[in-house]
Amino acid sequence: MMKSCNISEIPKFVKTLQNLERLDLSDNQIKGKVPEWLWSLPRLSIVSLNNNSFNGSLPPPPLSIRLFLASRNSFTGDIPLSTCSRSYLDALDLSYNNFSGSIPQCLGKFKILNLRKNNLHGIIPNAFSSNSLLQTLDVGYNKISGQLPRSLVNCSSLRFLSVDHNNIKDLFPFWLKVLLDLQVLTLSSNTFHGPISPPQGPLGFPELRILDLSDNKFTGSLSPDYFVNWSASSSNKIYGDGEMYMGDYTNDLYSYFYALDLQYKGLNMENEMVNTFYAAIDLSANNLGGHIPESIGLLTALIALNLSNNSFTGHIPMSFANVTELESLDLSQNELSGEIPQELGALSFLAYINVSYNQLKGEIPKGTQISGQPESSFKGNAGLCGIPLQESCFGTSEPPTQWEKQVDDEEEGEVLNWRGVAIGYWPGLLFGLAIGYVIALNKLSG
Repeated sequence: MMKSCNISEIPKFVKTLQNLERLDLSDNQIKGKVPEWLWSLPRLSIVSLNNNSFNGSLPPPPLSIRLFLASRNSFTGDIPLSTCSRSYLDALDLSYNNFSGSIPQCLGKFKILNLRKNNLHGIIPNAFSSNSLLQTLDVGYNKISGQLPRSLVNCSSLRFLSVDHNNIKDLFPFWLKVLLDLQVLTLSSNTFHGPISPPQGPLGFPELRILDLSDNKFTGSLSPDYFVNWSASSSNKIYGDGEMYMGDYTNDLYSYFYALDLQYKGLNMENEMVNTFYAAIDLSANNLGGHIPESIGLLTALIALNLSNNSFTGHIPMSFANVTELESLDLSQNELSGEIPQELGALSFLAYINVSYNQLKGEIPKGTQISGQPESSFKGNAGLCGIPLQESCFGTSEPPTQWEKQVDDEEEGEVLNWRGVAIGYWPGLLFGLAIGYVIALNKLSG
């Protein structure tokens, strides 16, 4: 192992190590091409060249290779077709390079394939067979076009799928809900379009922890039960038998961590590792409308939510009070009205909130987390007052109109329903609906 040794070339003595199986040269300053003799070592099975300055074309890896990591270099040319004939090769990471050409047809043979941030073009091959063992596929930040390959449904072990920042034009892939282990789905910055609510029932994807659909052309509204059945985001369940970071731990020889670009607390962040407890939804910069479903309150383990730059209407759901792990909330640039629920002031982990440029009114909730926000988080709402804004609420309160009171009563009844769901999930759903039915009868009888 010669990781982080500040070396600028591969030591010559490595050439004599005929029994060498693992070679880690990552995080050095090695320049130039990979020497041909390196691949002549007969037992070499795990190689990491990450974070160096290798350049030129990539020579065919040895037949014995099982894990090959060459991320964050300056490799150019096509991805060698010889990688397809390496029968033992499980994991291939060529991300953050300058590879061009198309994606190899054999991509379904790997467990892990990361081609992120290259110059690849063409389509994602529709070449995933029924016995595919693929767990991780990342082709984000390329020039890929076409549609998502429908044969992805054969990848029953798929946990991580990222195709962000490409030129893919397609509908939302409801058909992927058959992948019961899918935890991360990133489709951002493409030309996906159409609705993101299924024709009937909740969305599905029970193990999904990170969903990023931002910067697309999605339309329509979110159904009231949209966030039902997101069990992984409804509890603090830790993935991977207590492992700290999301990744693949199924191989005895290596562990592989997921890397993601995430928008968190108003910042775009590049994360080389993501904590297993992290749960986030980003639907920003689309054409979504309608009300924000009260069922959002079921996602008690959600840490970040971004619904900004859409056309959502109605009130901010009171059920946000149940999302007790929430750290980052962005509802800016929508058409939300009414008051900000005072319960938001009690969310002790809420470090970032942005509700600017809506139609909100009334007093900003009190609480250390809220009052510590910048004024810019609330601007563009003519009716808001209180800290941190300059407008005082003294003498500005007005009794609600009869219509506003009716809307508030209806939404409060809806909150009771979803609180019932949160207590007992499906039994709670039935109980909550029963409560809603009784409330409705009382209103009618009154």
